[in-house]
Amino acid sequence: MDSGISGRLREARAALLVSYVAQGALFALLVTRIPGIQKQYGISDGLLPVFLAAVPILAGVGSLSMEWVVKKTSPRAVLRVVQPLVGLTLLGIGAGDRLWQAALALAAFGLAVGGLDASQAMSAVALQHRYGRSIMQSFYAAYSIGGILGASLAWAQVHFHLSLLTMFGATGLAVAAVVLVAGVWYAGPAELGRAVAEAAQAAPARIPWKPLLPLCLAMCVAYIGDATVSNWSAKYLQDGLHSSEQMTTVPYNAYMAVMLLGRLLGDSRVQHWGSARTVRVGAVVCATGFALTALAPTPWVAVVAFAVVGLGISVIVPQVFAAGGRLFPQQSDAAVARLNIFNYVGFLVGSPLVGGLAGGMGYRAAMAVPMVLVLGILLVAPSFGAEAVPAAEPDTVSA
Repeated sequence: MDSGISGRLREARAALLVSYVAQGALFALLVTRIPGIQKQYGISDGLLPVFLAAVPILAGVGSLSMEWVVKKTSPRAVLRVVQPLVGLTLLGIGAGDRLWQAALALAAFGLAVGGLDASQAMSAVALQHRYGRSIMQSFYAAYSIGGILGASLAWAQVHFHLSLLTMFGATGLAVAAVVLVAGVWYAGPAELGRAVAEAAQAAPARIPWKPLLPLCLAMCVAYIGDATVSNWSAKYLQDGLHSSEQMTTVPYNAYMAVMLLGRLLGDSRVQHWGSARTVRVGAVVCATGFALTALAPTPWVAVVAFAVVGLGISVIVPQVFAAGGRLFPQQSDAAVARLNIFNYVGFLVGSPLVGGLAGGMGYRAAMAVPMVLVLGILLVAPSFGAEAVPAAEPDTVSA
């Protein structure tokens, strides 16, 4: 057990782990059933990338707004409100059958999930600061557990011929109930101590973008890769490799299962290798996975290849947030909110880019694009070991 870590702080960490599991389950269930959503709402292949791009745009708006909202409240307060709302929006996505209903439900999902992602990351960075060692990987491991659960529910929905409303509704309501209970134990001022006080003291200040830009690039590229798997792995197997509909739910499940393994081992790797080296290895493994995906002759080979991608990405995103927290230890909430925007930039770029290339050149060529882009992380890896930037003065530092 960690010396100096109170039982109450451990409870707060456990509650946040539950939050990450819930979020992973909802997101995985949604993205693995994109073919089913497309069929239920009659969304054409040409219009699908537009819908997929709109969600991260609105999520970016939701994430960016959290920097201001958290200053007025706290990450805990935001998390308690937005996560149950995400569960309810999933119910809305399953309930409709017209395009305007799909647009409305997905827009609500995007806005809510943006606020959720940002407030979760802020809470995780603050808890890591209190623990005094790397624990970020454990939260993303919990997200991966949720992803496996969500993808498995998607498989069950197809296998047992359940409607989207039945599966999305039951899951969304169950998650909303669970996180409402878990929210009682989320970390607040009593658990975070000086982490909250330092954020409050720094609230008027505006942090510079320049030190964050390499991390923003890494975040963006990592999520281009993640968006490729999330949004297009099912379509690749269905349209490119002619698999069954049930088989289309498997690659994301494998991706999240191996990502879980990488994240469970990730904190120890960071302790031994350091953040920069860990990120370099992750980038090379991820690129190798996409190369194998582009060459896959059968659906099962593609499933293995997507799993390799997950192993590589597993260590990158948590280290982006952790590095941002190290750069601005007294303004970590603002740094995390800004970095989280590039989660959605990656999805915004990745979804239409890969979808457009797949339509024009085929899925194999499209899978080669994230392979090349993710290698760009090697160029910015030294930034993951950067020293902290002095606290910003409100009247002297530009945004």
